[in-house]
Amino acid sequence: MVETACSNFKVVVIGGGLVGSLATVYFANKDIRQDKHASGRSINLALSTRGIEALKGAGVDDEIIPTLIPMKGRYIHALDGSFNTQNYGIFGQCINSVDRKLMNEKLLTVAEKHALVKLNFEVGVERCDFESGEITFVNNKKEKIIVSDADLIIGADGAFSKVRQQLLRQLTMNFSQEYIGHLYVELNMPPTKSGDYAMDSNHLHIWPRETFMMIALPNLDKSFTVTLFMPKEKFASIKTHQDLLTFFDVTFPDAVTLIGRDLLVEDYFKNPKGTLMTVKCDPYHYKNKAVIVGDAAHAMVPFYGQGMNCGFEDLIVLNELFSEHVPSNRAPTEEELGTILSKYTETRKKDAHAICDLAKQNYIEMRSGVINPKYLLRKKFEDFWHRRFPDLIVPLYTMVSFSRIPYSEALQRYEKQTTWFEWYLKARITFKVVLALAVAKAFMPLVKKLIQ
Repeated sequence: MVETACSNFKVVVIGGGLVGSLATVYFANKDIRQDKHASGRSINLALSTRGIEALKGAGVDDEIIPTLIPMKGRYIHALDGSFNTQNYGIFGQCINSVDRKLMNEKLLTVAEKHALVKLNFEVGVERCDFESGEITFVNNKKEKIIVSDADLIIGADGAFSKVRQQLLRQLTMNFSQEYIGHLYVELNMPPTKSGDYAMDSNHLHIWPRETFMMIALPNLDKSFTVTLFMPKEKFASIKTHQDLLTFFDVTFPDAVTLIGRDLLVEDYFKNPKGTLMTVKCDPYHYKNKAVIVGDAAHAMVPFYGQGMNCGFEDLIVLNELFSEHVPSNRAPTEEELGTILSKYTETRKKDAHAICDLAKQNYIEMRSGVINPKYLLRKKFEDFWHRRFPDLIVPLYTMVSFSRIPYSEALQRYEKQTTWFEWYLKARITFKVVLALAVAKAFMPLVKKLIQ
């Protein structure tokens, strides 16, 4: 929980994770340093254009960018031990592996430096009275802490948001929560004996296996964080150490050597098996009193690497709306604040819903599409035309990860480009058929003569 105040405008940010910490910096600018405070989610993060722009907007990019590890593309590990690479962008664009805990620490440290910011850890929301601006928290000693007179409550408290639960009691909110039938477990690939990375550190590594996959992202200490995604049934079938080793020897043989058999067994059975879910809701605000951002508003599965980036972009949108409707150096009126929050919901919900859907679709692409001939042909088609007409044909991944084109617009453009690609396929097939018939016709007299 964070309190900020500027120009007699009191903001309470609930949630000290990445989005909550950055939200605090944004609002403080208008006037996990310990393990136990880390978020607990283990999937590595990929920072791309939307997230970087949000960091720049808050003036904290200089703190974070030096800690990033650029990844220029996918490194595909085939079952037979061969590999190939697929660049993310044809103009050298990269996504960036980032240490979740380190970023959280740096954002909290920046926020803490503001005189008007008060940080409180290890407190949970018990009740929000949005009308009066009073929030009741409970600490780990079961003691109640009451914060009153908040002009704005920002819920940045994650996929299981208590603020969202309170909003559900106050207004008519459309809400859905969907788990997919797959789980994940985190593994670790240590540095080599010489202290170097065990694999190329400038790629996101993928072992696609049709119905499941494994990925690996580089860390600053020269290790890789490896994440295995599989159906629940496959996890359930692995009961013993030998089951696990046999499964890896058959399915990820090159990874076994790099991880190490003992460490593989230790991490797999020690680390929790996490669930994967999507949360959608509407609206994101209550009158001029409260608003939810990040996973509290739109949790998504991690397969597009946009959860954090989308949450950070929420703050860009909010900041832009504040700048548009409120003159600098004064607090917003109730009417202005109501307009800002209403426009935030209207602007953001369609984009958040779009990226939630795209994230689920991208799991199929990562685990099987990246080795599908049709996918590879489309990638060549789009790269060819994007290089020549960069504003006309733009690959979906480029729109999502390397631009601030609204997610919903990116999805619409992708669907239109799909139609163009289907026309191209039909034309290609037609050309081959016509060519084959022409060749057959040309050689028919010779064939007849040979027969005679």
